[in-house]
Amino acid sequence: MTDGPYALMWSGGKDSALALDRARRAGLEVARLVSFYDQATARVRFHATRVEMLEAQAAAIGIDLQAIPTTWPEMEANLSRQLASLRAEGFAGVVFGDIHLADVREWYEKRVTAAGLEHVEPIWGEPPQALLNEFISSGGRAVLTCVELAKLDEPWLGRITDEAFASEIGRTGADACGENGEYHSFAFAGPAFKRPVSWTAGERRLDAGFAQLDLTGGP
Repeated sequence: MTDGPYALMWSGGKDSALALDRARRAGLEVARLVSFYDQATARVRFHATRVEMLEAQAAAIGIDLQAIPTTWPEMEANLSRQLASLRAEGFAGVVFGDIHLADVREWYEKRVTAAGLEHVEPIWGEPPQALLNEFISSGGRAVLTCVELAKLDEPWLGRITDEAFASEIGRTGADACGENGEYHSFAFAGPAFKRPVSWTAGERRLDAGFAQLDLTGGP
């Protein structure tokens, strides 16, 4: 562990929220959430979460959010600039919520360490079902905002991560945390948050084999 605050790569999903909770309990000072979103749609890639909903999460967590627009071809360059900026500001490292995708971890870890920052993975290598159960039992709740239709049926869209969800997802053959892209989520309650995030379910849409749920701010 290095002196200085840490940033956390924030997708808005339950794994990010659990990684944040774990990092804090390990004694890390997480002082910034960093999110990259699609410049054309103003949504997080895959999760389909609007930037304003990320902002609502950050406000409910009580941590500054740095939301960065990018195209996919420009992602690496934008990430490198952001990492250099964090290093210049005195940040010690970056926390991620990866579980078992080694190629994804390697891609980020190489760039984080090259920038002189510590790469931290609080939930890496643990059984996905156990991680999901931990998130839920701690009071964590998230809503499914995207499902890959080749792996999960559309009725999973909009489901809340609760005990029934954990039991049923384990019987589908899908990764319990959706780590292989089976689903993505929007976390709205749990120990990472000072207060729940209000949201309203909006339009459902199909996009290249994925079903997505639009969320807007609650009443």
